[in-house]
Amino acid sequence: MVGLHQQTIRSYERIGLLQPARSQGNTRLFSREDVERLQQVVRLVNDLGVNLAGVEVILQMRRQIEEMQRELAQARAELEAARAALAQRGGRPAQDDNSAAQGRGGDAR
Repeated sequence: MVGLHQQTIRSYERIGLLQPARSQGNTRLFSREDVERLQQVVRLVNDLGVNLAGVEVILQMRRQIEEMQRELAQARAELEAARAALAQRGGRPAQDDNSAAQGRGGDAR
């Protein structure tokens, strides 16, 4: 798969670096994401000399960064939708009932 011994893969699984699905017969089923994660672990350990505790921290930080990027993309989409709605109103913010009454000189109390 990625040139690792089965025992190495099992040890990565034991310490939580990998969580492959299992078949009904309890055979490990590796997804593309699992293989990519294994490749990342191999690069970090073999190429960069990172120990397994460091690998765990790095992978957790990557997950956090990915989550933050998703949240940022969602916030940007919401901002663009708000800008588009504002542009449709001619650049004026929407008025609720109270601000509309005040704007006409009426008392909203």
